[in-house]
Amino acid sequence: MSGKPMKLILTQEVSGLGAPGDVVEVKAGYGRNYLVPRSLAMPWTRGSEQQIEMIKRARSAREIRSLDDARDAAGRLAGLKVRLQKRAGGGGRLFGSISTADIAAAVRDAGGPELDRRKIEITNPIKTVGAHRVAVRLHPEVSATIEVEVTGA
Repeated sequence: MSGKPMKLILTQEVSGLGAPGDVVEVKAGYGRNYLVPRSLAMPWTRGSEQQIEMIKRARSAREIRSLDDARDAAGRLAGLKVRLQKRAGGGGRLFGSISTADIAAAVRDAGGPELDRRKIEITNPIKTVGAHRVAVRLHPEVSATIEVEVTGA
């Protein structure tokens, strides 16, 4: 086992690491066991420079279109009332916690935009009833905050 870093090309955005088309160096285990199997990255080779350019061109074409879409979605999320009902015990503690998929479904049910659950960032696990703030990364330059009201069932 070698602890030397490996060079990868990101194929999707990875929080804290980079955007599609970026060449990054990560620890071998992180790349081999997490990024590559989940198709978040591919191994870097000398011949892959053309693929990097293709990924970056596609990303820039999408971002130009989606920056306005992201701002529009952020505006729609700002005025949205999102409510989730989950089984709770004594003292307002939930049985389990609220997942990003739960929040994405609740936003859709409340009439909001369709969100990718991987873009929703929960900093502290939601395990109690009440109001909670959740960040949504809509675009590298646009993020929004959703107020989620959790009620016990």
